[in-house]
Amino acid sequence: MVAIGAVQGRFQGLHMGHMEFLLEAKKRCQFLIIGVTNYDIHSQYIKNDAKLNRFQEQANPFTYFERLMMITESMVEAGVPREEFTIVPFPIEVPEKIPNFVPEDVVFFQTIYDQWGRNKVEQLQKMGYQTEVMWERTDADRLTSGTQVRKLMQEGGDWESLMPKAAAKYVKEHHLEKKVCR
Repeated sequence: MVAIGAVQGRFQGLHMGHMEFLLEAKKRCQFLIIGVTNYDIHSQYIKNDAKLNRFQEQANPFTYFERLMMITESMVEAGVPREEFTIVPFPIEVPEKIPNFVPEDVVFFQTIYDQWGRNKVEQLQKMGYQTEVMWERTDADRLTSGTQVRKLMQEGGDWESLMPKAAAKYVKEHHLEKKVCR
């Protein structure tokens, strides 16, 4: 078990596949840094790469703060003590800024589903970070996706069963599903 581990993702919105990823990473370290990407959807860097779905505004309806709250409440609900993790912005689109948010001596726990996952591992390794791929799967092997959750929100389907109870509760209490239906 390493002292400090790190993960990163958009978490738009937090779903059970994200929780599988977060909890597996937490098993491998004493303290987990959770980096939230696309934390500033209006960033010039994201706008410059908006041709990719993950950078389009409609694929990023939840603010950094809303995602921070969903993650925090879901991790605590899963039994992870609050003092064993933190959540930070993670500028994957501007890699040279990553050391401002994540120390150099962490181990990044990654999962790979596509070329984007491979690219992230490669980028982190180029920067000198140690990486550990926890698993490599195909999209067909995903528990669910943020795209699926947001689509069900738009259609009035059962999105809640795809999210941790704490995240779904946060979304409902703050009427965030309405942001997705715009």
